Amino acid sequence: MPKNSLRELYVDELRDLYNAETQLVKALPKMAKASSSDRLREACEEHLRQTSEHVSRLEEIFERLEEKPTGKKCLGMEGLVKEGSETMKEDYADEVMDAALIAAAQRVEHYEMAVYGTARDFARILGESEHVSLLERTLAEEKQADKRLTELALEMNPLAAATEGQQEIERGKTAGTRERQANGSKSRRVA
Repeated sequence: MPKNSLRELYVDELRDLYNAETQLVKALPKMAKASSSDRLREACEEHLRQTSEHVSRLEEIFERLEEKPTGKKCLGMEGLVKEGSETMKEDYADEVMDAALIAAAQRVEHYEMAVYGTARDFARILGESEHVSLLERTLAEEKQADKRLTELALEMNPLAAATEGQQEIERGKTAGTRERQANGSKSRRVA
């Protein structure tokens, strides 16, 4: 049977969000564990706490709608979580891994901001003012989490770049040592 109403679309969006948030509840502890930065780990742990609140708010909305929150898989979040998991398997230096984790987390935040903004707008059009209030609180928290990640990125990405610079210096030293060794052995042969 075709879905012909904005209300049905709204409920689908909420189910998508609910599934996305429950996926994050499982993924965020792994991201926190993969971080070498205490500040990034704390940001992941804080977002985990907020994500649990987001799930509760969505459950409250579903209760008011007399709907079940389950029944839809958020493929967008599934892809973002899978991408983050693949990143964590990489053999990056600590600072580079932290930069990669921040990038992955910001992709998640931007996805959530887009979907929460849409759901809030649907709720507004449908006259669900209590829902609007709950969704706006969550949207504000998602924006704040993104802002915190941006601040961490501004601090930590240069550390990742410095790590790369240090690796270049080390490679240069190694290459110079090899060159000196090669030149030294030629000198001995000539003598």
